[in-house]
Amino acid sequence: MQIHRLQGYIQNIYLAEQTEGLLLLDGCSRADVRMVCDYITNTLGRPLADLKLVVVTHMHPDHAGGAALLRNITGAPLAAHPAARHWYSGLAGRTAHAIDVGLTWWVAKRLGKPRRHIWYNPILSADILLQDEQSLPGFPDWQVICTPGHTNHDISLLHRPDGQLYVADLIVQVRGRLVPPYPVCHPNQYRQSLQRVAELQVQQVFCAHVPPQPAAAIDFASLLAQAPAKPKNHWHSARNRILHYLGRRDSAH
Repeated sequence: MQIHRLQGYIQNIYLAEQTEGLLLLDGCSRADVRMVCDYITNTLGRPLADLKLVVVTHMHPDHAGGAALLRNITGAPLAAHPAARHWYSGLAGRTAHAIDVGLTWWVAKRLGKPRRHIWYNPILSADILLQDEQSLPGFPDWQVICTPGHTNHDISLLHRPDGQLYVADLIVQVRGRLVPPYPVCHPNQYRQSLQRVAELQVQQVFCAHVPPQPAAAIDFASLLAQAPAKPKNHWHSARNRILHYLGRRDSAH
C-alpha cells in the first residue's frame, strides 16, 4: 500500500494505491476534482475506473465538495457516516453551509489562492454508510474510527497493518503549533476522540491541514489541554458577539 499526498485547494488530499485499487481518503473540494483525475491518469498511469471508493470524513467543503462529482466521473461509490446527510439540513444547516463555503474562500485567499467554484450539494447521498470499527468495503485493511467533535459525524481511517491513521480535521496547525480545529461543535466528544486516537498508538498520523506526523511527535496532552470546554462554532461566536455588544451598550447607559 502506498499513500500519495496531493496538494489540494486548501488541504492535503490522500490517495491510497493498493492491489484492490485506488482509495480516496476524503472527498476533497470541488476545485480539486480535475487535479485528482489528472493525477490518477497522468501521474499514476491508471484508468479512472481504478478509483474504487471515495470516503467523506465530514461534510465541510474541502472534504465533501468534490465527492459527488468524482462519483459522476469515475463511478466510484461514496462512503460516509450516517449522520453526514443531515449536517446541513434545514434552514440553519443551509445557512451554515453558505458560511462554510465563504470560510473556505477566506482560507484560500490567505493561502494566496484565487477564488474557485466550490459550491456543492449540501445533502450528501452516500452509497455506503459507515459504522465505527468496520472495515472499508473492498479495502479490508482499512478500519473506520469514529472521531466526532469537529462535527457530529467525523470519521478517521486506520490502515491496520502498518498503523497509519488519517484524522482529517481532528488536528490543525496554527503558527507552527498543533491545535484543535475550528469549529469544535461537540467539545466532550472531541476530547474523547483525541483520547481515543492517542490510545490507538499508531505509527503515522495524516491530517488534512498538517504535514504527516509521527504519532510519537504529537503532544496529545497539550491538545487535550487546549480543547474548548464549550462549543466553538459560528452560532456560539455570533451569540457571544451579540451579548458582548449588548453588555457594552448597557454599561454605557
